Amino acid sequence: MASAGSSAEEGAGEEENFEDAFESIPVASKMDLKCALEECSMALNLFLNNKFSEALELLRPWSKDSMYHALGYSTILVMQAAMTFEHQDIQMGISTMKEALHTCQRFRKRSTVVESLSSLVSKQSMDQLSEEEMHAEICYAECLLQKAALTFVQDENMINFIKGGLKIRTSYQIYKECHQVLQMTQGNKNKNETYHQFEGGVKLGIGAFNLMLSLLPGRILRLLEFIGFSGNRKLGLHQLREGASGGSLRAILCTFTLLVYHTYVSLILGIGEANLQEAETLLEPYLQKFPNGSIILFYDARIDILKGNFEKAQSKFQECIAAQQEWKQIHHLCYWELMWCYSFQQNWLQAYRYADLLCKESRWSKAIYVFQKAAILCMLPDEDVKTTGEDIVSLFRQVDGLRQRIAGKSIPTEKLAVRKARRYNGAQPVKLILPALEMMYVWNGFAIVGKRADLTESLLITIEKEETALQNQTSRTEYFIDDLCLLQLLKGLCLKHLGRLLQAELCFNQVIQSEKQIKYDNYLVPFTLYELGLLYKQQDQREKAIRYIETAKNNYKEYSMESRLHFRIHAALDSLKVTPASTP
Repeated sequence: MASAGSSAEEGAGEEENFEDAFESIPVASKMDLKCALEECSMALNLFLNNKFSEALELLRPWSKDSMYHALGYSTILVMQAAMTFEHQDIQMGISTMKEALHTCQRFRKRSTVVESLSSLVSKQSMDQLSEEEMHAEICYAECLLQKAALTFVQDENMINFIKGGLKIRTSYQIYKECHQVLQMTQGNKNKNETYHQFEGGVKLGIGAFNLMLSLLPGRILRLLEFIGFSGNRKLGLHQLREGASGGSLRAILCTFTLLVYHTYVSLILGIGEANLQEAETLLEPYLQKFPNGSIILFYDARIDILKGNFEKAQSKFQECIAAQQEWKQIHHLCYWELMWCYSFQQNWLQAYRYADLLCKESRWSKAIYVFQKAAILCMLPDEDVKTTGEDIVSLFRQVDGLRQRIAGKSIPTEKLAVRKARRYNGAQPVKLILPALEMMYVWNGFAIVGKRADLTESLLITIEKEETALQNQTSRTEYFIDDLCLLQLLKGLCLKHLGRLLQAELCFNQVIQSEKQIKYDNYLVPFTLYELGLLYKQQDQREKAIRYIETAKNNYKEYSMESRLHFRIHAALDSLKVTPASTP
C-alpha cells in the first residue's frame, strides 16, 4: 500500500504525508470544528487507501466528544455491518450509531418546546444558530438515516420497521430545513471552509433523498408526498453533482451515491440505461489519487462490465481482490461480479467457482447463492458436474431453508428462487430450464450482455438448442408451457439486442398468447408485456409502447418480483414522459 500513499502524495500535499507518518501522530489534545474536519479528512484518505483499521483508530479517541469523529467512526462500522450481514456486526453498528447520535445531540441547539414547534429556519432562530449547531444538525440527520437503514435489517419486527421509517422522516425534515438555511445564506460574503463543509452535507442529503424517492413507483410516491416527502430526480442529481464537484468531506459520498445510481440502481430498477460517461468522469480523479483503493478499483471494474468489456473487468476485479485482505466483504462483491462476467461468457465452470466461494464465505443471501450455484451447474454437461463433486438436486432442496426476512418480509429474489427450486422437492425432480439465464434476466443482465453481439448470439444458440430439446420431449411435464414461454422471453431479448426486432416481437407475442395455459410462472406475462413495450419504444411507437407497459402495470398483481417490475415500469413511463396524472 506504500505505493498508493506515495502516488497520492505528489498531488495532495501534507494531508497525504499523514499516511506514512501514521504511527508517530499523537492523539490531538483539543478538537474544534476545523480540527475535527481536518482529522476526518485524514481518516477518509486512510479508508480510501484500504487502511480501514487505521482510519478507525484515528477516529476512535474523539468519537464520543466530536460530532464528526462520531459520524465517521460509526459510518465505517455501519458499512462493515451492511457488508458482513453478521448479527454481531449489525448490533455493533447500531450501538455505535446510538452513541454517535448522542454525541451529535449534545452539539444541537437546545430549544424550548414552544421553539421546537416553530420551524428551525424561521429568520429569528436562524440568527441564533451557531456554526457548530448547523453542523450538528447535518451530522445528526446523517446518523439517523444510517441507523434507520440498519434497523430495517436488524430483525423482522414490524415495530422496528416503523421506527426506521420515523427516523428517515425526521432525517429528511432536518435536511429540508438545512437546505432552506443554505438558500437563505446564499448571498453571504463571509463563507468560510466550515460553511462549505456544511453545504456539502446538505447537498448529499437533499440529493440522495430526492434521487432515491424519485425511483419509487407513482402510487408509493404519492403516499409519501402526503406525509411530507418529495422525489425530484432532476433536483437530486443536480445537488449530488454539485456536492461531488465541491471540496467538502462529503464530496466522495456524493460521488459514491451517483456511482451506485449509475452502475446498479438504474440498471436493476430502471430500464437498463446507465450514464457510464458520467460514472467514468466522477471516478477518474479518485483513480488518480487512490490507484490501489479497493472501493475505487471495484467501481472501475463495474463500469467495464457495463460497457461489455468483460475480460478487462475480470482482471480489474482480481486487482481489487489483491489490493487488500482486511475487508473480505469487498472480495465477496467481486466474486458476485466475476460470477456474472463468466456467466455472460458462458464459462460455466469459472462462474461455478465464484458462486461456490460466495456460498462458503458470504452471509448476504445464502438462498440466492445456493440457488445460483445449482442453476449454474444445470448449465454444465453431467461429466463436468461430476468433477465438482456437487449434487444439484440436494442443492436446490436446501434453498427453502436458507431464506431470510427483512422487516418481516421475504426478499423477492429469494422468494422466486424458493419457488423455482420446489421442482426438485418431489420424488421425481423436474429439471429447470436454463435457470442461470432466467436469473440473468431477473438481474437485468441481458441489458449488459446485449452490448456484445458475439456473446448474445452464443446465448441465442443455447436457448434455441434447449427449445428444440423441449419440443422433442416424448413425455411433457405440467411445466411444459411455462418452460416454453420462459425460453420465448429469453429468446426475444437476445433477438432484440441483435437488432432482429420483428422476430423478437413474435417471441414476446407467443408468451402473451399463452397466458391462460401458464400454470406457475405468473410473472412471465407482465414482464413480457413490459419488454414488448420497450421494443415499441425503441421503434418510436410511443402510443403502443405506453399501452403495453400500462397493461403490465394495471392488469396484473401478486406475481413474483412484482415490485421490481413496478420500479422498471415507473422508469420506462418516465422516459416516455408520461405524467403521473395520465397513469391511473
